[in-house]
Amino acid sequence: MNESIFIKKTHSPVGPLTLACTDDSVCGLWFEDARFYLYGLPQNVIEADHPMQRILENWLEEYFAGNKPTIDFPIRTFGSAFQRSVWEQLRKIPYGQTVSYGQIAKVLLDQTGKNVSARAVGGAVGRNPLSIAIPCHRVIGADGSLTGYGGGLDRKRFLLQLEGMML
Repeated sequence: MNESIFIKKTHSPVGPLTLACTDDSVCGLWFEDARFYLYGLPQNVIEADHPMQRILENWLEEYFAGNKPTIDFPIRTFGSAFQRSVWEQLRKIPYGQTVSYGQIAKVLLDQTGKNVSARAVGGAVGRNPLSIAIPCHRVIGADGSLTGYGGGLDRKRFLLQLEGMML
């Protein structure tokens, strides 16, 4: 059975966003000009409002108000097993903190025994389907630099400053 994906556009302090959901989970949040816009979604995408999108909109309102909202709604990601393992590590980065690509690679090595390069982690981070909610903006270079971000470095800086980090 082909599951439908519902998408809709919304506005935010960092520009237009596209929200995606299935009937029972949130599955996407992209900047409209992101490099991997709608990456990984199945072909059966419908532009329509859905109650799951409102849950994500409420979360975004709380986040942009400077609160620390928790993800207490179901998330579903479409990607390879490796990508999903990286995205799971992103979800563990605390609000207002950062980690490096290399640190994520080391955690994955410790968990799986398989050597993973920081570059491979970066490739998965760049394809994160739930920008902001799965906080890929909290990943930085080993030297503390604000390395690439699919939404642009200005947005990354804005999000980190919103979370109280002085850059």
